[in-house]
Amino acid sequence: MGLLEERERAARQRVEILRVELRDAEATWQRFVTARETVGQVLAESSGREDAPVAASDERPVPVAGGAPGSVVPAWRAGFEPAVLAPDYRRLVDILAGRDGEAADCRQLAVALGLTPVPAMVEGVRSKAKRLVARGWLAEESPGMFSVRAGRAGGS
Repeated sequence: MGLLEERERAARQRVEILRVELRDAEATWQRFVTARETVGQVLAESSGREDAPVAASDERPVPVAGGAPGSVVPAWRAGFEPAVLAPDYRRLVDILAGRDGEAADCRQLAVALGLTPVPAMVEGVRSKAKRLVARGWLAEESPGMFSVRAGRAGGS
């Protein structure tokens, strides 16, 4: 029994060390995500951005190239179509656009995306939906109920 208790104590100590390392790694990762999003937002707002839409006084804006997985969600502007979004975000906008203005909660969105509606998956969808709301692509009509903003439901 003493040998088992020693091994249990050693395993518990190893778990605690790994938990601390995991928290540190997650904090570092989150700083990089925040930095990347901030830089992307600054670049998107910059007037000298090459792939930003360019509009003459009598022309419609030219849409930017499609978003790549992991790219920053640009703030919505006139002329932007969902095609500028990364695939995960584009799918969310497309699903909500297909609901004819009807709002959906994150669990419904997770199911529509083909995800198992477990808390981790639903929270991932919520995070993406909140980011789309913050960037002007979606509206949050009531807490947790998302829909496409009027005039922004374009096909991709």
